[in-house]
Amino acid sequence: MLVLLPPSEGKAVSGSGAPLKPESLSLPGLAGARAAVLDELVELCAADEEKAREVLGLSEGLRGEVAKNAGLRTAGARPAGQIYTGVLYDALDLASLDAAARQRAEDSLMVFSGLWGAVRIGDRIPSYRCSMGVKLPGLGALGPYWRGPMAEVMPGAAGDGLVLDLRSAAYTSAWKPKDEVAGRTASVRVLHAPTRKVVSHFNKATKGRIVRDLLLADAAPAGPDELVEVLRELGYEVETPAPVKPGKPRELDVLVTEIH
Repeated sequence: MLVLLPPSEGKAVSGSGAPLKPESLSLPGLAGARAAVLDELVELCAADEEKAREVLGLSEGLRGEVAKNAGLRTAGARPAGQIYTGVLYDALDLASLDAAARQRAEDSLMVFSGLWGAVRIGDRIPSYRCSMGVKLPGLGALGPYWRGPMAEVMPGAAGDGLVLDLRSAAYTSAWKPKDEVAGRTASVRVLHAPTRKVVSHFNKATKGRIVRDLLLADAAPAGPDELVEVLRELGYEVETPAPVKPGKPRELDVLVTEIH
């Protein structure tokens, strides 16, 4: 099973560990594309704070993020699972997993990123600010920029089991499963059961809990149908909209009664 996650806008501080070693990151086929984004981002943030703030869409209160990006090459690096924070990652609570579930998380969780393309949660990265919606002056919009490199590496990374796609819309633009991989891909919507309306904050928390429960259960569904069975066994109420055409991802609805 491969689980595709969005990053968080807010991130933990880098800390005082050893700096980034780009060659140590997973998906080495992305090395060249990563280096190009890193080079431009660092140069932009070191040269012109106001322009960098405009490009990155940062408010005055987030001015410090520009200096943080300028120092990415020397900042301490930590496992990505410790850098990404926010509602989904709070619910996932990687730090409290037992050793076996934690290893499964390192094997199966992949976080998409405007800066790195995608990383596994054990990859050591510094804290940064660069969403997939950013348009860099030289490389352009990062979503389209990443499509070519991701298309080269992701089919191999997807393995031969379920691909559970929990990314937000901005990050799905970087890679869309196709052909055989798409046929064993599932995405999840979280709906308020009484109204069948999509929920926002609780959407992220529910997705985090789903991933956590799958890891703790040592679940390895081969495709969307098996995922539905596993989620129901774990106590989730799941609806399956009309089947899509062969070779297309399957969308599942998880219903919740409380929004908090």
